[in-house]
Amino acid sequence: MFSRLERKIAFRYLAAKRRGFGSVISWVSLIGIMLGVATLIVVMSVMGGFHDTLLSRIVGMNGHVVVYHQDGAISDYDFLIDKMKQNKVVAARVTGIVPIAEGQVMATANGNNTGAMIRGIRMSDLAAKATAGTKIYGKPLDKINDGELVAGASLARALRVTMGDNISLVSANNATPTPFGSMPRIMSYPVMSSFFMGMYEYDSGYIFMPLETAQKYLNIPGAVTHIDLFLENPEDTTAVARALANLLPDGFIVRDWRELNRGFVGALQVESNVMFLILMLIIIVAAFNIISSLVMLVKDKSKDIAVLRTFGVSRRSMMKIFILSGTSIGILGALFGTVLGVVIAIYIEPIRQFFQWATGRDLFPAELYYLSELPSKLVFSDVVGIALIAVLLAFLATLYPAWKAASTDPVEVLRNE
Repeated sequence: MFSRLERKIAFRYLAAKRRGFGSVISWVSLIGIMLGVATLIVVMSVMGGFHDTLLSRIVGMNGHVVVYHQDGAISDYDFLIDKMKQNKVVAARVTGIVPIAEGQVMATANGNNTGAMIRGIRMSDLAAKATAGTKIYGKPLDKINDGELVAGASLARALRVTMGDNISLVSANNATPTPFGSMPRIMSYPVMSSFFMGMYEYDSGYIFMPLETAQKYLNIPGAVTHIDLFLENPEDTTAVARALANLLPDGFIVRDWRELNRGFVGALQVESNVMFLILMLIIIVAAFNIISSLVMLVKDKSKDIAVLRTFGVSRRSMMKIFILSGTSIGILGALFGTVLGVVIAIYIEPIRQFFQWATGRDLFPAELYYLSELPSKLVFSDVVGIALIAVLLAFLATLYPAWKAASTDPVEVLRNE
């Protein structure tokens, strides 16, 4: 593609300290591309990690398809579950069907109180659906009995309770009628286990209990608030939702995880796209620096260009010389930036902890970002795509200076010398 002469002249121009690779503008261009590529790789990997981690934990706890009833409670749920399992579409795609009884409460203990969500579930189902990385402290989940609780680790810490201590649950939605008016339902249960998911929203706001206990407390005996369905492929919800809509009688509402988390999923996607476009400006600015550097190089080397043209070097070869000079800056910047970005993305959590220790400030508050650790997911196609975009922008930046060099009239240049 490039002859030996073209490569020799291009790399010699790069090595020139006055206007070539040794110039300040060329170094700024290379460093700009390197930082732009590295920043893009790190940001996209962190955004990908956020997306996958949050969705896996949120969707994993709530089910991929959820069935509600317009009356707020579902009776004969075991019969409905058996009916769902007999459907060919559901049977082929669903790995588990879990009845849930859920409600909001105020949890109090030791003079402390906090809002919480209680979730009644069969303990065998909870043990089976606990996401990877979830830590259980205290009594094993399959040993939890009727009237015992499993609280989030952050919630238990906020209430200052340990295993065996009681938590009082106060619910205004299930008030008890008395001669003096409705009184909030207040019941006390012992905390026998706690869980840590690494997701602040669940660790600080959820309490699990056996399904029968929740039904008694929520005053919905023999009923549940919704039914969760877990699919083998979380993306394959359309067919299951359509099959359930045709199978279930009127009054039932079927929602998949995309509908239930539409705002969250959309916000993540928009944020990822906006961050990509904004950070791409770093590489674009570096590409403009390549243009200015090569334009000055062409002006400085106009006499050399004229001499080469008189020796028979074609216009095409002159263009290739300057294209190679500028693109080399882009290739080196993309290469160094890719290595730097991949290393930072792999060790992003230790780096965060170091800067957090050095500054003495919490750089990643769990209560704001819902995760206890900074996630990162490197996607090979994204890394290669970002590097190729940087090289392509560097190549496009060389076209005008290369055309300028190729259009130089040797007669005019040598006449003025």
